[in-house]
Amino acid sequence: MTAATRLTRLLNDPEPTEEFRYEDVARLSDQELGDLLPTAYGLGRAPTYPATLARHAVEDAGRERQPRYTPEACRRMFEALLAGTRVRDWADLTLGAGALVRCTGPWPELSAPARALAEFILAKDDLRQPYALLAVAGLAGEETLRAVTDRLGRDAGPVGLAELAVITRLTDAERMLLSEAERDYSFTSPPPHPDAWRGIADSPAYAEFARAALGEAADRADALHAGKIPYRADKAFTDREVAALGHAARVALLRDEPWLPALLDRLLPGITLAPTAARTVPSQALLYELARAAQDFPTPEMVTALRHVRTTVRHAGVPKQLAKMLKKIDAALAERTDVALRLPALGFEGDGVLRREAGEYAAVVRVDGTTAELTWEKDGRPLRAVPAPVRRDHPDLVKELRDLAKRVGSQLATLVRALEGGYTVDAVHPYGWWRTGLATHPLARSVVRRLIWEVEIVPGDWRPVLPETDDLPDAPEDAAVRLWHPLRSDPDAVRAWRDLLTERRIRQPFKQAFREIYLLTPAEETTRTYSNRFAAHLVHYRRMFALFRARGWRSNLLGHWSDGEQDGAVRTLGAGEWQVRFLHSLADWDGDEPLASTDQVRFSRRVEGAWREAPLAEVPPLVFSEAMRDVDLFVGVTSVAADPEWADGGPVRAYWERAGFAELTASAEARRDALGRILPRLKIAGRCSLDGRFLVVRGELRTYRIHLGSANILMEPDDSYLCIVPARGKGADGKGADGKVFLPFEDERLSLILSKAFLLADDTRITDASILAQIGRGA
Repeated sequence: MTAATRLTRLLNDPEPTEEFRYEDVARLSDQELGDLLPTAYGLGRAPTYPATLARHAVEDAGRERQPRYTPEACRRMFEALLAGTRVRDWADLTLGAGALVRCTGPWPELSAPARALAEFILAKDDLRQPYALLAVAGLAGEETLRAVTDRLGRDAGPVGLAELAVITRLTDAERMLLSEAERDYSFTSPPPHPDAWRGIADSPAYAEFARAALGEAADRADALHAGKIPYRADKAFTDREVAALGHAARVALLRDEPWLPALLDRLLPGITLAPTAARTVPSQALLYELARAAQDFPTPEMVTALRHVRTTVRHAGVPKQLAKMLKKIDAALAERTDVALRLPALGFEGDGVLRREAGEYAAVVRVDGTTAELTWEKDGRPLRAVPAPVRRDHPDLVKELRDLAKRVGSQLATLVRALEGGYTVDAVHPYGWWRTGLATHPLARSVVRRLIWEVEIVPGDWRPVLPETDDLPDAPEDAAVRLWHPLRSDPDAVRAWRDLLTERRIRQPFKQAFREIYLLTPAEETTRTYSNRFAAHLVHYRRMFALFRARGWRSNLLGHWSDGEQDGAVRTLGAGEWQVRFLHSLADWDGDEPLASTDQVRFSRRVEGAWREAPLAEVPPLVFSEAMRDVDLFVGVTSVAADPEWADGGPVRAYWERAGFAELTASAEARRDALGRILPRLKIAGRCSLDGRFLVVRGELRTYRIHLGSANILMEPDDSYLCIVPARGKGADGKGADGKVFLPFEDERLSLILSKAFLLADDTRITDASILAQIGRGA
């Protein structure tokens, strides 16, 4: 007997003779799952406990996978939805529309159940699923569709009415796709179909609407600021208009429309600044909906525009919310390699400098690394501040150039994130475009030239190049170019690049030559589908949760509520084909601060639109390494072992003592490698040496051993612990102890270790009574 047969019997038999087995659900094919879902949904309250288990397990699988429906299963789904209205007093129309999107054959005749469902929803005046309602009403015929559009059109606003008008002209299949893309209040539907928005964007009618709708929104924002429309905070657009404009933005962003950037430069400032001096916003709802659209289909211009308005908006809460959303957008942009690296020149010369005259003065905007600085000159001599005559006679120019410098900084930050994120997709570019669009681009060159690249001179022969020190090689215009990664290089080459960067004092925009690599271990080959490499650590949970957001991981906030005490943080990698999950759970408390316990790391592969768990050995090495690098960061930064003031006893103290001086992780090994190159150049070099996992510092009073992972300190000869709490902001700027030490990459922990080393090497000049008391006890 097959798994599908056993489950069918359990769902239909009022007196089943078999027990439910979870493994049966896992064995279902996508089509068998689609055949069972109408039965499970239509069951309502299951007559037996095994049937209840089977129903919930089948529905859970339907939410996680991409079921396939035969025409007969589609008919049964609509019948189950209709029958369910008598029991549930509701119908999940999105589930019915989604069945048709995934139908394996010609759609069945559904006008009668579709009409009954639409009339039921209208009678209830339940408009929680407007787009699914429109899709189902279209199956019932023009009269029912007209009744639904008339009801939805109340208080919809001009843009909302325009969208309803275009929806009535779409095909039934296109209406189903729009319902699939806009998942309103559906708790039983599978993950959105991966091609839903592409199908909508390919509709000429909807693409035309998208441009008109966004143009209308920008015109309305202009009219608000011109005083032609009365201003009311957060009332510039109706709820229906906000949803419609979100759809329009997704279509325009997915199509990468050339007219969109200029329009966004009008629209976004218009909806984020009040036409008065008030600290209100014309439409927070539209701003956040556009940001959510950017999370789905980001472009560099959209990211830059959002970053720019974040710096200009006067509303106190908006910048913080936008910052959270931008972290997700940055991660998504890195996956969209076809547009991620595009960058306008904005009038800058080839050397990354823009000059503007202001009477007898000159403004100079100069790109340096990942920032742009505005300075002023007279007769070629730099000035300390904006000249008073320029402030008086050219205030608009001053504001324009200050905004330009901020915008360039935002663009370069976006570029850096997109370049680094391209590792997991193994992004490759044609040499001709890379040379002109990145390596010699007036803005991008300051970032790109300090990174190591590989050019495929002939097939299979990749030649590394650092544009900052080397001439660009002769190569065909269509030759492949990609970022160099130490995982693809031998150890001698890695050491040579690290030596060169240190000698030339080249600080890379992100850690590349010193980048950690993570290879599959024998233990992970044994566990096969999961890694325990970073399990059983105790971490400050809120700090780790913040890091999840910063690195583009999705996670639910842990808490003492139903299913809230454990979760898995998730990040999608490899152009959307791979997913990593980092399991963690609430463990203890440090006063009012929750502590979490870390657990397994697991990977899944996208198969026919659904995520299926994959063995670690099948994960591409770059995807595996980059994912584990993030997890190492989460644990290393937030572990209580790195808290110098930890004093509690019990099991947490035992963990602190064990982990605070444990073997080095890959990130700590990279730190040790960097220190080995930096120390000989320091004035305290004669007092420092590396010994295994410690930096040993010989002071006048005692000798100190600083752990390279946690930065915790032990004192010789008795290994007593020395607690040093750095002053806020000290040792965290990436410049070392006195702001002058060159570091080849940004690393707060490395800077902290060097700060402590400088302090302890000259321990006779320490004035802090707490530190002196600890040193004196064993001196």
